[in-house]
Amino acid sequence: MNALILPAVDLVAIILLTFAIYLPRHRRTELVPAFLGVNVGVLAVSMALTSSAATIGLGLGLFGVLSIIRLRSSELSQREIAYYFASLALGLLGGIGVTSLPIGAGLMALVVLALAIGDHPLVSGRQAELRQQLVVLDHAVTDPDDLVARLQTLLGGEVVSTRTVRLDLVDDSTHVEVGWMPSASTRRTPAAATTTSVSTREAVAR
Repeated sequence: MNALILPAVDLVAIILLTFAIYLPRHRRTELVPAFLGVNVGVLAVSMALTSSAATIGLGLGLFGVLSIIRLRSSELSQREIAYYFASLALGLLGGIGVTSLPIGAGLMALVVLALAIGDHPLVSGRQAELRQQLVVLDHAVTDPDDLVARLQTLLGGEVVSTRTVRLDLVDDSTHVEVGWMPSASTRRTPAAATTTSVSTREAVAR
């Protein structure tokens, strides 16, 4: 029975992290099953390896492999990667076991508390509204000032950063990664979640 207490604490911790902290702040429901699935999956595998002498090595190897796979995804922001790592850490803490139940529960509480504080709106401030998008313009724009002006007109917000990914002078197009802050009117719309990567076509006639 005691062996099931720490996994139960892990489940409580991941539910709090996902439904009480992440979802109310970011509202990206598509990442909820990812966080829960990774946490429970790592928990199950690490518990199954508890009797093995190589438990810690295999657990850390699993942590590294899954991290590399998810870090290659362009859909995750740095903030969401932090939640992903937290989900992995909670699963490992609940599955591989630690010296005592209070230590394990305390470490899990520390992970949840770190995300709760680090991702709090009072800490992130206005940067929490920053959106990252891949925009495709139907013009080959070589002037940085002209590029920023076009993007601000298209997105209806303040452009914070730009990085030209591809400039095609033959097809007359520009692919640019842009970080921008929505205006008051844009913020009121039920827009997609912040920091999500999408493609947008400029609807301005030549």
